[in-house]
Amino acid sequence: MEKLFTDPSHALRERVLWRLAYETAARAEEILSLNVDDLDLEFRRARVVSKGGAIEYVHWATGTARLLRGRTAGPVFLAERRAPASGRRTPAAADICPVTGRGRLSYPRAEYLFKTASAALDPHGTGWTLHQLRHSALQHLAADGRTAPELQAKSCHAHLASLGRYVRLGEETSARLTAEADPAARRRR
Repeated sequence: MEKLFTDPSHALRERVLWRLAYETAARAEEILSLNVDDLDLEFRRARVVSKGGAIEYVHWATGTARLLRGRTAGPVFLAERRAPASGRRTPAAADICPVTGRGRLSYPRAEYLFKTASAALDPHGTGWTLHQLRHSALQHLAADGRTAPELQAKSCHAHLASLGRYVRLGEETSARLTAEADPAARRRR
């Protein structure tokens, strides 16, 4: 992941998007929907509308904090081109930067850019999806010993059962927990 986040051959916009998606473990749609005024740079968090429509906060780390700066209004992630001013493809006014006239970066375009950039690192050569950034973040947190409730808080999953794929810790964990809870073992210490 770090190679993707720091490779200067990728545009700054993409590196910020990828790092923000990974560090927040948020859904890509939530990140792409962010406006500048949703960001709370002081507390390293952003207000997102989650899958169920609830307002949640996602938090990022130092890597993202160092990259987020610049504009004061409009969408955080902008397309390369100006948005069409008329016709059926004209975006909503909220999806256009008031300064540059560029539209919000679309999910399909962001996905394409990530798949293309990650193809060289993917053992299958096809590249990864934006959603896999979320999975990777949660898997890495679980591997570092974070509990299911902690993962739920980080990812804004509605149900703990949704996190089962990340917290399968195996037989070693079961053996350690049993040994630590063994009353006879506690007396011997």
